[in-house]
Amino acid sequence: MYNIIAAIFDVESEGYQAMTQLSRTPIIEETSILQMVLVKRENGTLKVCDSYDSGTHTTDDTLLGGLLGGLVGVLGGPVGMLLMGSYGALVGSLVDTGDALDTQTLMERVADKLQDGDIALIMLAEEINEEEVDNALKGFKVTIARFDAAAIASEVEMIEDSQKEKERLDRKELREAKKEERKDKLEAKKAEISADFAAFKSRFKKS
Repeated sequence: MYNIIAAIFDVESEGYQAMTQLSRTPIIEETSILQMVLVKRENGTLKVCDSYDSGTHTTDDTLLGGLLGGLVGVLGGPVGMLLMGSYGALVGSLVDTGDALDTQTLMERVADKLQDGDIALIMLAEEINEEEVDNALKGFKVTIARFDAAAIASEVEMIEDSQKEKERLDRKELREAKKEERKDKLEAKKAEISADFAAFKSRFKKS
């Protein structure tokens, strides 16, 4: 399963500690972490505190590209301010992609998780065993949420395309986007993400 993992820390310094710890071992037994970004929400926007990239999308691991770069770009821009300013804390459990389209988009759900003052470590990971990241972070005061990476990638792409066409994207238009269009893109996004992880793990084994 390719996931976007949002780990929200009660203590800011623990976010930095967790990122340092995971960047040293981006491949655990059944988990591969392709990208990480440490962000803090301040006044409805996102501040990037630190980032890690395996090099699949960038040549410098201090620069963030690919899916997380797009995600942070959206959440840190005008659309992110719209999403973050429109909802309070997420109530209830996460629902599947199809149901989310009827109520909130996944991007809105990511935004909802980050309250003002929160620091979060957001990761793009391939997880065969979701307990491995949870266990790696169990020493910290942290809340962890997971989102389907391909679905998030599809939403990021849709928003980026919409931003090119007009300066402002109304949240209602995002929620009412055709479901069939999104479903058609999911398989392609899954294939792209799978190829990135395969290249990353292959290079990691050789090093």
